[in-house]
Amino acid sequence: MNKKKIGIIALIIVMLSGVMMIFANGIKNKQVVEKHDGKLQIVVTSFPQYDFARAVAGDNADIQMLIKPGVETHSYEPTPDDIRKIQNSDLFIYNGGGNDKWVDGILDSIDMSKTKTLKLEDCVNLIEEDETVGLEGVATHSHDHDHSHEDGEDHDHEDAEGHEGHEHSTTDIEYDEHVWTSPINAIKIVKEINTVLNQLDEKDADKFDANAKQYISEIEDIDSQIRDIVKNAKRKTLVFGDRFPFKYFVEEYGLDYKAAFPGCSDEMEPSAETVSYLVNFIRQENIPVVLYVELSSQKVANTLANETGVKTMCLNSAHNLSQQDFENGATYVSIMKENIKTLKAALQ
Repeated sequence: MNKKKIGIIALIIVMLSGVMMIFANGIKNKQVVEKHDGKLQIVVTSFPQYDFARAVAGDNADIQMLIKPGVETHSYEPTPDDIRKIQNSDLFIYNGGGNDKWVDGILDSIDMSKTKTLKLEDCVNLIEEDETVGLEGVATHSHDHDHSHEDGEDHDHEDAEGHEGHEHSTTDIEYDEHVWTSPINAIKIVKEINTVLNQLDEKDADKFDANAKQYISEIEDIDSQIRDIVKNAKRKTLVFGDRFPFKYFVEEYGLDYKAAFPGCSDEMEPSAETVSYLVNFIRQENIPVVLYVELSSQKVANTLANETGVKTMCLNSAHNLSQQDFENGATYVSIMKENIKTLKAALQ
């Protein structure tokens, strides 16, 4: 090979090396921008945590939701990419409870020394899964309505020392995990997220405080409207032709309920006894609305409605939402505003 050819080959090698170096530096710089763009990296498991974090953080955080809109939350399994996102985040927010049993195993198996974690169940007073299921298969509960909340009462439910939250027992007690369905609990969660974000990003604390204050004000307005509806309601019982994830909600507002399935039961078909009982109850009590939850097949609710001639309406637990609603900017507050309309119709 002559010197001219050797020189050309050498020049090509140098040029290729330069291109590869530029390309590599470009990737490196891009990674740096993504990791150090001045925003907190927050990873959450599902929609309630996403919305509360979004409301407080505003534009000062990138938030990734692992369980995508429209996905069944009860059957979710994390991918290796999900685990990587959790480990690389500044803050990981999850709910706790049965749906998030997978979280504990992951947190124990990876290095989380640089990631702050927040569990919603640690922000509130937990309620045991103690629904009564009768012989007919109906989940039911009744309150003594003489001790319902009065307007102006402090709803923080603090213990004797003024501390919020629940001290977990070592006994094997099953707690209802749908803590956010009570607006009062939602306020506690927003406050806790506010506190954690202030610790992680002190320079933007004023922004977080202002955002949290605004969102809490909106939730307080929701709470006030619900209390007014319940106070002036003709009845105190809600009938669900579906699962029942509203334990914290009915406990907060002193409501009763009848449901085809307890909690987030995996059952899909009610027994004949269940359907018969609910049909008779709807007729005897002149129940105007049969409720179902979001992303439901509505099959049982429709059956009850067809048998009794009443209408069906959605009471949205905000556990998850459709892709369309997510893209349209639905929030916890907007969902609860729709629930106010449903609640008014169901209790009239």
